[in-house]
Amino acid sequence: MSSLVQSVDWLAIAPPTLAAVVGLVVLVADLFIADAKKAVLGWTSVAGLAASALLLLPLRAGDRATFCLADATDTCSYVADTFTLVIQLLVLGGALLVALLSVTALKDADRELPEGEYWFLLLSSAAGAALLPASRDLATLIVALEVASLPAFALVGIKRGDKKSSEAALKFFLSSVTATAVSLMGVSFVYATTGTLHLTRIADRIQQVDGQFHTLAQTGVVLTLVGFAFKTAAVPFHFWVPDTYVGAPLPIAAYLSVVGKAVGFSGLILVTVVAFPSYADVWGPALAALAALTMTVGNVGALRQRSTRAYSAVRLLAWSSVGQAGYLLVPIAAAAYSEDARKAIGSTVAYALMYAAVNLGAFAVAALVARRSPLNRISDYRGLYAESPLSALVLGFFLLCLAGLPPGVIGLFAKVTVFSAAVDAGLGWLAVVMAVNVVIALFYYLQWTALLFRAPEGEPAPHRIPAPLTAAIALTAVLGVVLSGAPQLVLRFSGSVLF
Repeated sequence: MSSLVQSVDWLAIAPPTLAAVVGLVVLVADLFIADAKKAVLGWTSVAGLAASALLLLPLRAGDRATFCLADATDTCSYVADTFTLVIQLLVLGGALLVALLSVTALKDADRELPEGEYWFLLLSSAAGAALLPASRDLATLIVALEVASLPAFALVGIKRGDKKSSEAALKFFLSSVTATAVSLMGVSFVYATTGTLHLTRIADRIQQVDGQFHTLAQTGVVLTLVGFAFKTAAVPFHFWVPDTYVGAPLPIAAYLSVVGKAVGFSGLILVTVVAFPSYADVWGPALAALAALTMTVGNVGALRQRSTRAYSAVRLLAWSSVGQAGYLLVPIAAAAYSEDARKAIGSTVAYALMYAAVNLGAFAVAALVARRSPLNRISDYRGLYAESPLSALVLGFFLLCLAGLPPGVIGLFAKVTVFSAAVDAGLGWLAVVMAVNVVIALFYYLQWTALLFRAPEGEPAPHRIPAPLTAAIALTAVLGVVLSGAPQLVLRFSGSVLF
């Protein structure tokens, strides 16, 4: 029997490890810091996430791996390749921007939110999310998925005495636990038929499964995908999204919309393209149908929000995120039909980077409006230009990026890349469905944008924007403008080899 004792490549695992360590430091420090000085915990967390992101730089020199099998050094549980680094950058960068939003939110909450627990949970979830794209066996994938998810449940329900927050957390928890249980059953079926949990070995052995176990293997593949489909908010696993986003603290809603999706999509990519390529005839059509259904239900749901009395901006962004998840699923489905699956997957990565930057920016401006209008209705954005011209211009730019219209060039190019992936894979019908949904989405994005520049109903009341919130809005705005001016910085991933 081969020995499992081996050396650990600490540099390779440094980004998620540092985030976890800082989370523990913050939790312990919270016991000894006076209430008046709790703000230091937030800035420590911001610094820890920034340092974790910076630790990705030395990993660019080449692929690294650790926790490998003693008899097969090319079969590892943790791999820091290009795909891993890009998703970790998205996760840690997104968590950093959410931390900046949280510094202001916690201060405005006037101690209603427990700061030490909040920062510990956020850093723990970010560490799990950063671990997941590096995971190359099903056990590590499931563990990383739960490490990212369990703190998120608590963060959603962290508003003490808030019924909406408690209800949102319970709904999120129960549906997520059910999906995880289904995935674990799928993993057990896959292990029973292949005798391994490592993704590359599963890819080899699952092709040679005995005929009597073929149905069991197919069932395992489908069930394993369920948990990751839930995290992506793919229909019909999307029902938790609107209520959860509205009930959660606004920075946590932003976190779930970007980092939560990154977790789901990176896991979905790994199990489909790396572990189950020979079962593309099973997951390909399923994901194509899910993509069409998800983008349609998401955009129609966002459009229907206009008919409700409490036309909530956060609820609209929640339905919008469901629609955007449908676009992100398109290239993964196309990978099942494409000769170069990695190029198709690159389109998803490119779109995810664009979406992360502009969607976090939209949530940052929503956090600004929520400071004077806690209900955060769409009507509260009327005349924002008269009150805060730069914020209105920035939000308008973000909405145009999400819609795929100039001057949001990066949004337009990202959508064209996803559209091309579907056409190149022979999924013309899916490309048509996507085109129809882009037109539907234009209506509510443009309507919101136009509202920003209408005459306000009362006198505008300019007020000071806190520095952390200003930094979050500025960072996302600069990132969006730079990417629109040089979209190749993101779009090059659509043609690169990621694994």
